[in-house]
Amino acid sequence: MNYSVKNILLATSFQHKISVSIFYPENSSNKSIIISSATGVLQKYYSRFASHFSSLGFTVYTFDYYGIGASNSKSIKHITANLNAWAFDQAAVIKYAKETNPEHKIILITHSIGGQLMGLNAEIKLVDSIITIASQTGYWKYFKGFSRFRMFMFWYVLIPFTTPIFGYFPAKKLGLFENIPKQVAYQWRQWGIHPNYMFGHFKNTELYFSTVSCPVLILSFPRDLFASKASVDWLASKLTHAKVDRRHLIPADLNIKDVQHFGYFKKEYQDSLWKLTETWINENS
Repeated sequence: MNYSVKNILLATSFQHKISVSIFYPENSSNKSIIISSATGVLQKYYSRFASHFSSLGFTVYTFDYYGIGASNSKSIKHITANLNAWAFDQAAVIKYAKETNPEHKIILITHSIGGQLMGLNAEIKLVDSIITIASQTGYWKYFKGFSRFRMFMFWYVLIPFTTPIFGYFPAKKLGLFENIPKQVAYQWRQWGIHPNYMFGHFKNTELYFSTVSCPVLILSFPRDLFASKASVDWLASKLTHAKVDRRHLIPADLNIKDVQHFGYFKKEYQDSLWKLTETWINENS
């Protein structure tokens, strides 16, 4: 193994600590990757991806949002954090990575909601390039067929009816993902039922999407129940000053299995999607 892993607790400006795993390469390329995960997905899900890129010379950071996994130090019912706090988590890791290795180029890789949170991240200016994986708007009308019904039910039935009963959103009981704090769920729902998603709850001057000027690779995949092509296109359109490379990848064209929402980070894509990612990073950071 040509890398090592260190786990730390990192304090954020939101007055809480989050669990961060740092993958140190044996021989550094002077580039750092921060992986900002999907809603309710534990950082360990990204460990194989992180290990692979660390073996290539990247210093890689994974972390659990506050209230999730190893970043939950008390009963989830007592976690008052919302999505703004999760954006502060993302910002704290980016700032720590830059302060620890100021000579490194910083690459932010976001999965799903991670790409939305960068719009609330004041430290996004420290990032040299960005890759978003199925990062989108969650507004239900950007979906079709069963996906539209699923998103509608999510916002109008599952979250509003189950969260008050449990004191948090019981996603694990519903076979979805890790349980999430109630204020995260409620704010997420507010975004999801608004045609302008998070833009319906913040002024443009309060968001950082238009300040991003670095190269951004935006990926999506067919048959993704959580991120339709149209929903990913919507978020891409908010990066008005970035150098956007938008790709809707068809698995058959790459001779790979269906990817959908969670497949990208599976090791079976090491020689395809991960190689594509490595090449893009090396050309754009």
